[in-house]
Amino acid sequence: MSEALDNRRLVLRLLAVVVGMFAFGFALVPIYDVMCQAFGINGKTAGAYQGQQAVDEARQVRVQFLATNSADMVWEFHPMADELTVVAGASNEMLFVAHNPTDKPMTAQAIPSVAPSKAAAFFHKTECFCFTQQVLQPGERIEMPVRFIVDRDLPKDVKHLTLAYTLFDITARKPPVAQATLAQTAPTRAAP
Repeated sequence: MSEALDNRRLVLRLLAVVVGMFAFGFALVPIYDVMCQAFGINGKTAGAYQGQQAVDEARQVRVQFLATNSADMVWEFHPMADELTVVAGASNEMLFVAHNPTDKPMTAQAIPSVAPSKAAAFFHKTECFCFTQQVLQPGERIEMPVRFIVDRDLPKDVKHLTLAYTLFDITARKPPVAQATLAQTAPTRAAP
């Protein structure tokens, strides 16, 4: 009878561990957000900005652009320029180029972040390829715009921002559709 009691206790402990791991999995997102805010990393940007800004000609901000691929993404991905000097409150545009060098259609999603993180709330994207998933056919190249405004209320000590994108291959989760059914107006597509 003692062995049966020991087995029951073991099963209950293992069940408690499983429930604890499951709860910890749900807690990871808020923990991640708190850690990013505390250490000033991975500034998240909001969705499309609909507001208007007054231009502050006296204030210039340098915006650096970075593009990286996730470990399993094979596309070539880069900005047309490494940085721009912009006027606070003015509308700006940067093009990012993606090329699918494979022999199969692929679907990608770009995830943005802004550094320093305290500046993320003051970086407004009015149009961005990161708002939608991008489908590229074999050998296809695309120029994808990001239109943005650096808010004139950006803290005065911030003179340099970095907008970084990481491109993820999501083909397994969202298989590409045929070229004929693609109806995107923003990106400019070009043959290889």
